[in-house]
Amino acid sequence: MHVLITGGSSGIGAATAVAYGATGARVTITYNSGEDRAAQVVKRVEQAGGKAAAVRLDLEDHASITTAAEEVGPVDALVANAVRWGTIMPNSVPFEDVPAAEWTAALHANVVGNAVLVGAVLPGMRRNGFGRIVFVSSGAAEEGLPGPGAYGTAKMALHGMARALAWEAGKDGILVNVAAAGFTLTERERPVPQEVADALAARTPTRRLSTADDLAALIVFLGSAANRNLTGEIIRDGSNAGRSAHAL
Repeated sequence: MHVLITGGSSGIGAATAVAYGATGARVTITYNSGEDRAAQVVKRVEQAGGKAAAVRLDLEDHASITTAAEEVGPVDALVANAVRWGTIMPNSVPFEDVPAAEWTAALHANVVGNAVLVGAVLPGMRRNGFGRIVFVSSGAAEEGLPGPGAYGTAKMALHGMARALAWEAGKDGILVNVAAAGFTLTERERPVPQEVADALAARTPTRRLSTADDLAALIVFLGSAANRNLTGEIIRDGSNAGRSAHAL
């Protein structure tokens, strides 16, 4: 199985690459600026038992998406994990003061960029009669957060894209789903204070926050032949399963 994982040089993308490697898959990860980190992930995938390579891809540069897809060749699964974070506005910035350019950039990269990417890999999946596409989303899309409106809006757009693709490509053996992460414990330059992590965990059904490996396990299932007929769905991991009205 050949898997393409965007944003695979760190975090959830890197964990997913290694998890696929453990199944013996051929994994191609993309990076934007973290070439050294990507090389380390390639080594980890190979150590896990897979084959791996890395290519550069920038969601904001649609020509780079087409070039990367041509270099990678046909894939069996796409994990659309890369994201343009953009300028995270402080909570004190009113909605009406967020520059229009920020909205345009967020949607251009995170929505149109992913549409260009999917369009590049779909023909090969159709020819093979098999494909799995997993969009990595965020609880911010449904629950909302003060401040980063453009980010949450862009992520919610991926939910609509997944539903449309599920209907449009299902007849060709292509299943499309969304893995919606909540607050996930990954390697961070600024570790989350323990009291903050504990408070967030208390709002989940399992009373713990998901790790990148937890998300990777979900993504690998959705993006493999083990997923036989689940499509067009938003699957929320444990860190994203809590709702404030139900928190105990």
